[in-house]
Amino acid sequence: MSAPLKGPIAWMAKNRVAANLLMLTIIVGGLVLGTRAKQEIFPEFEVGIVTISVAYPGASPKEVEQGIVLAIEEAARGIDGVKRVLSLSAENRASVRAELMDNADANRVHADIKNAIDRINSFPRDAEPPVVSLLTNQTGVISLVIYGEAGLKTLRRVADQARAALLQRPEITSVEISGAPPPEIAIEVPSAALRRYGLTLDDIARSVGSAAREIPAGNIHSPGGQVLVRLSERRDLGEEFEEIPVIANAAGTFVRVGELATVRDDFAETDEAAYFNGQPAVRLDVYRTGEQTPIEVAGAVKAYAEASADSLPPGVAVASWQDRSVILKERIDLLLRNAFLGLALVLLILGFFLELRLAFWVTLGIPISFTGGLLLMPAADVSLNMISLFAFIVTLGIVVDDAIIVGENIFAQRRQGKSGVRAAVDGVRQVGGPVVFAVLTSIAAFSPMMFVPGVSGKLFKVIPSVVIAVLVVSLVEALFILPAHLAHQGRPAGGRLAAFIKRRRDQIDRAFVWWTDKTYKPAVGAAVRRRYLTLAAGVAVLMVSVGLVGGGFVSFSFMPKIESDLVTASAALPVGSAADQTAEVQARLVSSAQQVLRELDAEEKTLGIYSQVGKPVQRGGPGGAALTSGGGHLADVQISLVTSEKRNFTAAELA
Repeated sequence: MSAPLKGPIAWMAKNRVAANLLMLTIIVGGLVLGTRAKQEIFPEFEVGIVTISVAYPGASPKEVEQGIVLAIEEAARGIDGVKRVLSLSAENRASVRAELMDNADANRVHADIKNAIDRINSFPRDAEPPVVSLLTNQTGVISLVIYGEAGLKTLRRVADQARAALLQRPEITSVEISGAPPPEIAIEVPSAALRRYGLTLDDIARSVGSAAREIPAGNIHSPGGQVLVRLSERRDLGEEFEEIPVIANAAGTFVRVGELATVRDDFAETDEAAYFNGQPAVRLDVYRTGEQTPIEVAGAVKAYAEASADSLPPGVAVASWQDRSVILKERIDLLLRNAFLGLALVLLILGFFLELRLAFWVTLGIPISFTGGLLLMPAADVSLNMISLFAFIVTLGIVVDDAIIVGENIFAQRRQGKSGVRAAVDGVRQVGGPVVFAVLTSIAAFSPMMFVPGVSGKLFKVIPSVVIAVLVVSLVEALFILPAHLAHQGRPAGGRLAAFIKRRRDQIDRAFVWWTDKTYKPAVGAAVRRRYLTLAAGVAVLMVSVGLVGGGFVSFSFMPKIESDLVTASAALPVGSAADQTAEVQARLVSSAQQVLRELDAEEKTLGIYSQVGKPVQRGGPGGAALTSGGGHLADVQISLVTSEKRNFTAAELA
């Protein structure tokens, strides 16, 4: 006697409208939220690290450690939530990194560390105020390199103009200038001039400081209204500082800064310098913020570069560099290609083994599950990025399995002569338990990744969040939506195409049944009768597999080695080396790279050579927060190549 048609599965199978509403809610909601989802190259998050940086001009590493680092370490170690403190003492600068515990409130610990550092009153007099920052792993989207032989002042001026123009675009919010020392106005006073007028450097500094100011001065109430008073003496150019009076007498005679000193618009005396294809350069790093997408940001930067190419000063050129939005676009294209291929394969194979309509509704489980995953992503605080897209690609191979099992069993129930609703309900109830536990097994396999500690855990937890969301939606679709569609299929489709497919399906079905009866069943029977031999064979295969891995015949790698499009060469001279010596090493590296490119006939296969002296070059990817400090002893050279499909050599060969 058949079981009564009661319960949620039977109710959904009989009410096709409810199933369709649920399906449309998942699809439409997923598409709406998916198009509005935040897009990133890599997930951005707080890495649980607080950095303290203090500039101490003219100090040796030992003086930096004694005067600054020891005091900061003592203050930071006593903060609740700090796991360990690392420090680096270098010439002119102290860098301290406080790593936080996994369960610590990063914002609270950051505030506590900042308050503790502000209470330190033993810093040397010449040390600059400490800079306390909570690190995030923000990744730049694209860089714009402005280069040429026009001089650093011209390049910096063009870079400032480009930065202002880029920030005017609605797609761009954050742009930072790197690769060049910060601008500075230098006032050089000869000692003879000081003696002639009986002045000191402090006297001139006070005069400049009091004159070059922009401060509010209150307001004045008048019969016509309120008047705001403001002292606006801000000076941005060296010639404006030349007019500042230093000495004045009762007769109205002034001695100005320009009469005492030489005033120059210059740059800070740092060892930082950048080059592109051997020419001096300044780089603009563009970041994604808010609701902006990397592809939109990169497109806006490239559009500006093309539009401004004709208006640049003579001897100045502009080029885009390290467009990371390309890898995101390629990952999205890979997901779409695999999804369409999976849809076609499932529809084709099931269409030849089962009914065409059944194959269509089973195949529809893939887009329903994926849009359901997009619908649940905001609740899991997951964005569209390289990691989450990888998770979607992983689920492509497993998301439709439960729908195939349910659909095939419903098809088998109908072949036994049952009605549509009865076949759908009995088919789901018969395999519902195994299907649920199969999905739960997959969820259990991915769940441990959510509990990985540290920075890696914050990256990898995106994968189980996406996979679990997609699997849960696929289970709901297989148990509640699919049976309603298969219970009300109507009459079979007519026409020549349907008749052709039916004939081919019958042929394949007969061949499959013959193979099952003549080959598969006897093999399974023999394996069952000789169960100890079967068990021994399985154990032997397992031992051989373990031996191949343990003996080194099959290599093991936690992360696979993939072909790169970026080659980096780094040089570190002894600390304290002159920047000119480092620049010579950098020039030799660039020359060697150009020579190798000529030997490989690959000069047209490169997008440029970017090199930098005095500061570690930005390498992209998820931020690691390494404890590093710049200096004139560091040099980096990067060669950007076209994709591996467009060249006949590998990045390793070039390196």
